[in-house]
Amino acid sequence: MDRQWTRRALIGGATALLAGCAGRIGSRGAPLHHDDFRHGLGRWQVEAEQGGRFQADGGVLDIDSPAGVTLWFRPSLAGPVAIDYQVAAVQSGGPNDAVSDVNCFWMASDTRAPGGDVLAIRRSGAFADYDELRTYYAGIGGNRNTTSRFRRYIGRRDDRPLLPQHDLAAPADLLEANRWYRIRLIADGRRIALLRDGRPMFELDDPEPYTKGHFGLRTTKSHLRVRDFRVWRLP
Repeated sequence: MDRQWTRRALIGGATALLAGCAGRIGSRGAPLHHDDFRHGLGRWQVEAEQGGRFQADGGVLDIDSPAGVTLWFRPSLAGPVAIDYQVAAVQSGGPNDAVSDVNCFWMASDTRAPGGDVLAIRRSGAFADYDELRTYYAGIGGNRNTTSRFRRYIGRRDDRPLLPQHDLAAPADLLEANRWYRIRLIADGRRIALLRDGRPMFELDDPEPYTKGHFGLRTTKSHLRVRDFRVWRLP
């Protein structure tokens, strides 16, 4: 079934959302969750490969990691939803200031967990430990800021399908140091998207969509700052 999905996506032109999505991408709808990052990390579960410094204070979540790390938002989400936040890749002379890997998972479940609950399994933080997820994944400025990619994980070890149109390398699709980007993630039935500063960067018409699961911030050997995290129920 997964291989059939990949073939259908390639043949069917999975890069474009349906025409009706345009209005909903810009919609907000009813607020579901908000973290202003002034009260610690109680709403996040951290999986860090080699430790690091992770703190939420003064309106900013600071993620300073020498290796792989994922911060899972504890509340489970069910579509149709939009996830908004601002993120910057820090370059200020620190040991992990690589300007790389503004990454995320959304609508994630784990095939190894009862009911698919990603919080029920403790992963190491190493990237390969997430292969068994069923999720949408995006990595902006990955591979030391040389690629930006979107994948639909299918829950199988060593199998992370990548469509050609979701493998970007143009300078405009990478990262600038210390610049705040506005990210919006969409999970609206078949309509899946990532917008950066209001521009659709990745789009997918998914005939077998993931409609519930968790959101996770992800990076590796990098220093990120995140602010103004919000989740909306789409109208």
